[in-house]
Amino acid sequence: MTRVKICGITNTEDALAAVDAGADALGFVFFEPSPRNVSVDTAKTILANLPPFVTSVGLFVNADDRFLGGVLDALPLDLLQFHGDESEHRCRRWNKPYIKAVRMKDGVDLVAQCHTYHSSRGILLDTYMSGTPGGTGQVFDWEKVPRDLDKPIVLAGGLDPSNVAAAIRQVKPWAVDVSGGVESSKGKKDHALIKAFITGVHSVSE
Repeated sequence: MTRVKICGITNTEDALAAVDAGADALGFVFFEPSPRNVSVDTAKTILANLPPFVTSVGLFVNADDRFLGGVLDALPLDLLQFHGDESEHRCRRWNKPYIKAVRMKDGVDLVAQCHTYHSSRGILLDTYMSGTPGGTGQVFDWEKVPRDLDKPIVLAGGLDPSNVAAAIRQVKPWAVDVSGGVESSKGKKDHALIKAFITGVHSVSE
């Protein structure tokens, strides 16, 4: 069954709605320029209210050591997601399981990326847009994803309830990741869209 991560969680109500709908993981954005940025204190409150067996994912973009270390000291995050230009060494130095985001622009060699980030738990594929590290709301060409990658693939980039089933049929990812595609406004989730998205995922997985 394809796993589901709902990213850009900013409040407890949305977090619990996502979990109730069947989300496997929740993403918390620790990147101040993002409209979905969440404070450590808010994230701490949300995490304290989550039931067991829900993976908490912290998203970082070229964060400095002091900031990233402070977040990890304060929060019991299960998984890290690096969305910038972080090296493999920098990703693994925190002794936490991680996934590395790769923005799908022309010339990207995913086989090489999987080799470079060999210590990662998986590779997240997102849409490339100049100057934007993620959350573009745009779909990339799924035909560019090789079928023989030796890392689990998390598919992101413009997914929503209307296209997630087709995306899963074509790419066959380990998991899908959605943020803007289930929002009523940036940083606020639409609970009906979350349910519709996960229903779409399960319609393929069953």
